[in-house]
Amino acid sequence: MTEQGDPAAGQDRTPHGRPAALALGALGVVFGDIGTSPLYALKESFVGHHPLTVDPLHIYGVLSLIFWTMTLIVTVKYVFIVMRADNDGEGGSMALLALIGRRLGETRWTPAIAMLGVLATALFYGDAIITPAISVLSAVEGLTIVQASLADMVLPIAIVILIALFLIQRFGTAMVGMAFGPIMAIYFITLAALGIANIVQHPEIIGIVNPLWAIRFFAIDPKLAFLALGSVVLAVTGAEALYADMGHFGRKAISIAWLYAAFPCLMLNYLGQGALLLDNPAAAQNPFFLMAPDWARLPLVILATMATIIASQAVISGAFSVTQQAVQLGFLPRLRILHTSASAAGQIYVPLINWLLLIFVILLVLGFGNSSNLAAAYGIAVTGTMVITACMLGVLTFSVWRWPLPAAAGVTGLFLIIDGAYFASNVTKIPDGGWFPLLVAAVVFTVLTTWATGRRIMRHYLREGAMELDLFVRSTLASLKRVPGTAIFLSSTTDGVPPALLHNVKHNKVLHERVIILTVRTQGVPHLPLQGRTTVEDHGSGFYRLILRHGFMEDVDIPAAMKSVHDCGGPISIKDTSYFLSRQTLIPSERPGMAMWREKLFAWMIRNAESPMAFFNLPTNRVVELGSQIEI
Repeated sequence: MTEQGDPAAGQDRTPHGRPAALALGALGVVFGDIGTSPLYALKESFVGHHPLTVDPLHIYGVLSLIFWTMTLIVTVKYVFIVMRADNDGEGGSMALLALIGRRLGETRWTPAIAMLGVLATALFYGDAIITPAISVLSAVEGLTIVQASLADMVLPIAIVILIALFLIQRFGTAMVGMAFGPIMAIYFITLAALGIANIVQHPEIIGIVNPLWAIRFFAIDPKLAFLALGSVVLAVTGAEALYADMGHFGRKAISIAWLYAAFPCLMLNYLGQGALLLDNPAAAQNPFFLMAPDWARLPLVILATMATIIASQAVISGAFSVTQQAVQLGFLPRLRILHTSASAAGQIYVPLINWLLLIFVILLVLGFGNSSNLAAAYGIAVTGTMVITACMLGVLTFSVWRWPLPAAAGVTGLFLIIDGAYFASNVTKIPDGGWFPLLVAAVVFTVLTTWATGRRIMRHYLREGAMELDLFVRSTLASLKRVPGTAIFLSSTTDGVPPALLHNVKHNKVLHERVIILTVRTQGVPHLPLQGRTTVEDHGSGFYRLILRHGFMEDVDIPAAMKSVHDCGGPISIKDTSYFLSRQTLIPSERPGMAMWREKLFAWMIRNAESPMAFFNLPTNRVVELGSQIEI
């Protein structure tokens, strides 16, 4: 019943409020993932799957790579460039895809660009599974620094925390969210304080800002330096969150929080870890917690665990938002989406996604066992998404922003080289765990593309056998009795007669005094103004075709929308209105379209999709469903 269509201009959705307050909120929600990277990023560079000698050359080289990676990828690429690509204030892969599609229209590159956006979304789900697992595990592993005998308790404690985290999702995160900013502010201050306390022992460590250290590392040991990129990139996990969460806080607040709080605190902590390693190479086993004095380690474990819970919460909420966007844009079937706040429309809960994430996160923790093993699985999802964003950025700068070709090619080429190097380094980790996010991405990509392709094929066959509305009106009007009231027939297309109307005439042999054929169209913007949402065609004799538009971040409430429609022969009374839905039973066949197994998958998704009554907020006592069979 929904169809993506041409967009209308959106309204201003820039978050309002004091920049300091918004920046504090952004510090809590947006930077939770990247803020917890110091727990494992430097450690993995020295004791991970490709360990390095803990000596000044490698310490300085790795830290220089971390500094310039954060500078080029997070600061330049995301904060200064990518975050300018807002879609009516919203960010993220799906929003960027909709923005590019809206500006370019239908071109020969449109399918390829769409596939890039879908692939980035598929990789995000792998990230959403790994982030809670590696973040919580790395924090709880700090207990082994406090007391080595607690090693056997790490997995049970981490699993209990993760289960509790997913169980509270159905209650919403409004109250918890109020505490996110202050807790993360304390956490970032602690990062900086620990770093400074160790930097004073070796102030020369600040020299890593000189890129010659990274260049020297590659010149002396190119193979290990290349492999080290796979661990160094863990320092920027969560960079995509800056863009994805832009709609919640705005570009300015996120930029302030990064440039003046998160970035300095993170670098001070990494420098402190490097200074510690210069004095004590054995501390590479867990430099983050060993930076703290003995008395402070248990409180640090507790604070770090709270920070990782916040980081996990952010990515789980992001998975809910991405799912909602995918449903509205036609890449997923209707799913049950619950709102957990009466005032904040963005706070939603998707039960199916929540329980699937919990199952996979627990399996991941049990299967990999520790954060070091998970680190091998983490990087490939992150770097894959960054490469795709760089490709889409190239399309954006040249075709949408109309940059001169040398500038667009230069910027895009630079980031493709950087992101491509990190991705290539992580490809070497596929046998060690990198296969997991790729497997998740492949499954999700298959589901998204199967649904989108199946809907397109189904609409094609529906149009093929459809009767023109004007012809239907002329041929049936004289022979059928008209009964009082309004009948609204939902249709997935904007032409022809919907199957439900044909079946109603065939079996009931009556027509209502007013017949409205309604198509709901999803626009390429997150939100639409109240004006201009509807288009009405009057076909005479009480027949109307109505198009109802909405943004891809908005819910659809058809009865509420009908209250403002007066162009269909006058006001529409809810108590005199009946809704007619078509329920198609799909029969996989050898007809051209998709492979048989994909047709069966699409048919299964159709059967298990959320009822249109709930999805469109239709009154259950005023809905009639009429079934039909379609071969695809």
